[in-house]
Amino acid sequence: MMRRAVPALALAALPVLATSLPAAADVPHVQRTQLQGAPGPSTQVMLSIFEAIDQIPVAAEHREGYSRTLYKHWNKGLDATDGCNTRKEVILTEAVEAPQVAASCALTGGSWLSKYDNIVVTDAARLDVDHFVPLAEVFDSEQTPWSPARREAYANDQDSLDTLIAVTAASNRSKADKDPAEWLPSDASYHCAYAATWVGTKLRWDLAADEAERHALLGLAEGCPATVVSYEPASA
Repeated sequence: MMRRAVPALALAALPVLATSLPAAADVPHVQRTQLQGAPGPSTQVMLSIFEAIDQIPVAAEHREGYSRTLYKHWNKGLDATDGCNTRKEVILTEAVEAPQVAASCALTGGSWLSKYDNIVVTDAARLDVDHFVPLAEVFDSEQTPWSPARREAYANDQDSLDTLIAVTAASNRSKADKDPAEWLPSDASYHCAYAATWVGTKLRWDLAADEAERHALLGLAEGCPATVVSYEPASA
């Protein structure tokens, strides 16, 4: 893969940025807690955005044989006894104002900020839980075919707070299975964080990128050279 020089400023600032990033928009959507000083796992990797993009293998996509049913979701979530599946657990985790939880994990009240379009949502029914890297894109980008267990692990990944995100149904359906060469959030202030989260998720799960996707990511990085990508390699 062709190496890209990382701006000297980004490299020099990297240790400071890891604990004192000034702009939330430059940080993946829920990795801010880790970057602002909370202890992270010993396997956590932190790179400048240019370095991180350079770590993604470049390969042609392959869609033949894809089906969403290859990626079993939603499973019973982290707590199999609470009646909330993975989708509901993500919605609860990302609530700005916690909803009330009734039997069978029925949610009432609460509020959420949909980061794709910067819309406040007060009805959980209006939310989709998006796979940040869509399932079809994951299939396209698997370097070797994954096992069913690894596909299920990705589709329900709550070990990273970045793989899944609660957003408005409209924004999620606008995105569909598009990569950053084809779609970006309507809220431009989120583009740096979107690029960093996309790159971190691809690295976490050892996924490739095609040439158009890489080019788009580099273009986004030009506008946010101080952005840090943080991820932990998946164990599944």
